[in-house]
Amino acid sequence: MSEGRLRIVPLGGLGEIGLNLMLIEYCPASSAETVAIAIDCGLMFPEREMLGIDIVIPDLSYLREQHHLQAVVLTHGHEDHIGALPYLLKEFQVPVYGTPFTIGLVRDKLHEHHLDDEVQLHEFRPREAWEIGPFCLEGIHVTHSIVDASALAITTPLGTIVHTGDFRFDQTPIDGRRSDLSRFAEWGEQGVLLLMSDSTNVERAGSTPSERTITRPLEDIIAHAQGKVLVATFASHIHRIRQVVDLSVKQGRQVGVVGKRLVSNIGIAEETGHLPLPQEALIDIASVPDLAPHTVTLLTTGSQGEPLSALSQIAVGDHKRIQLEAKDTVILSSRVIPGNERTIARLIDHLSRRGAEVYYEAIACVHVSGHAAQDELRLMLNLVRPQYFVPIHGEYRFLARHCELAREVGVDPNNVFLLEDGQVLEIQTQEAHLTGSVPAGRVFVDGLAGIEEEVLRDRRHVAEDGLVVAIVGLEQQTGELLSGPDLLSRGFLPSTNGDGYAAAKEAVRTMLDELPAESRTDSGVVKEQVRLTLRRYFRKTLGRRPVVLPFVMEM
Repeated sequence: MSEGRLRIVPLGGLGEIGLNLMLIEYCPASSAETVAIAIDCGLMFPEREMLGIDIVIPDLSYLREQHHLQAVVLTHGHEDHIGALPYLLKEFQVPVYGTPFTIGLVRDKLHEHHLDDEVQLHEFRPREAWEIGPFCLEGIHVTHSIVDASALAITTPLGTIVHTGDFRFDQTPIDGRRSDLSRFAEWGEQGVLLLMSDSTNVERAGSTPSERTITRPLEDIIAHAQGKVLVATFASHIHRIRQVVDLSVKQGRQVGVVGKRLVSNIGIAEETGHLPLPQEALIDIASVPDLAPHTVTLLTTGSQGEPLSALSQIAVGDHKRIQLEAKDTVILSSRVIPGNERTIARLIDHLSRRGAEVYYEAIACVHVSGHAAQDELRLMLNLVRPQYFVPIHGEYRFLARHCELAREVGVDPNNVFLLEDGQVLEIQTQEAHLTGSVPAGRVFVDGLAGIEEEVLRDRRHVAEDGLVVAIVGLEQQTGELLSGPDLLSRGFLPSTNGDGYAAAKEAVRTMLDELPAESRTDSGVVKEQVRLTLRRYFRKTLGRRPVVLPFVMEM
């Protein structure tokens, strides 16, 4: 072992689902210069109260302060692990490492952000080793709900860190590539300093069912379908896409693909060799109206009920080429992302109104999770046998339960650390301990720009209490009231008897009469007094707190 310090710094993904961004820092004893690599750089989709927000990304303030990031290493290609990467790469000129399919997805994403020629992309494969500064890294293949997922073994001057990424131990995967259990065991034999392990399904007992367990249910549904079959799944779920294509061909159906992202990802998977498709089985969706419905399967986007997705447009009859007919079958082959329950329920209602038979996770075996359950998490701990343990990827209760699991299988309770975003774990030669925190949080992206929490708070305020605009015209030299006050409102009802505005206007006039003459000639003072007067009035008379925007016109 060498002298120096390792620091584990989570900037996202601990205490929430999404935003995965983990920093591993090394500071040698002989130098104050710290070197860091980032594991993943993901986004989070907005929750219902995040009004008008497109995506949420991690706060990168700490990276801006330190200037020590050397590279980003990706475990797999899901949005909660790569979605924020373009925003980081716009500020930090660092190389990106990932497996071939992951890099294919990243290349597409960088093209969308016009970063094609500005980023070095490096592919790695399982059991290949490469170096980044003081770190030597190796990928370890794991099964997940996306192809080419990888855990990471990171050798540092103080010992080896194993980061599982998202994983499960599927013993009968669709592509035949099982998780590399023997390599985890080999690292365990050599000695692992720290294990950081996926906590998403820690509350589920037993093991996560194999992807193959849904093959028979899907086959039965497709075999008994009388019309078209529409299967909505995540665009990155190449295993599921392969299952649907194979089963459709077996039933004498041809397959069309609806949705830009789905078409793009299938193309990437074909290029990287992860999705061998019989070309004669694929059709252009423009030909669907000319084919017998019982000979057609359509793969679509929109399993979460996204308003602009292909399936949502089909469900309300707005799609240009695909029309849903009675006796068609729709399969929502994905999990319900928390927060999307209402939009998915609305989608199912629309599909049902059009006479479609709809299958989804709550009523049929059409989806299995991509994350390890308790028995698999115990196996990971027993294979790796780490000195220290940190649970990652999950809400706080998941992390806490995973800590309990680690203690149950024999990890020293003093060496189990429950971190949240921004909390720092420091590891030295003989000890590990928490050492305070660094800036960490969320940045809300609206369109192309990030916005602050205060803006989001204002949006919630307007949504809950409404908006009142007050306009007054004053003589510039004397401050005499020449026009108004005029009150306009949105999302706010002043009263039920119709005189709320009249009384509110009178309150503003009274305030202006009582205001000293020198203050009435200062538009800034008048604006603030109008705002305070109306807020007090509405609070006292109606118990409401609308946002008040005053405008003063000087004439």
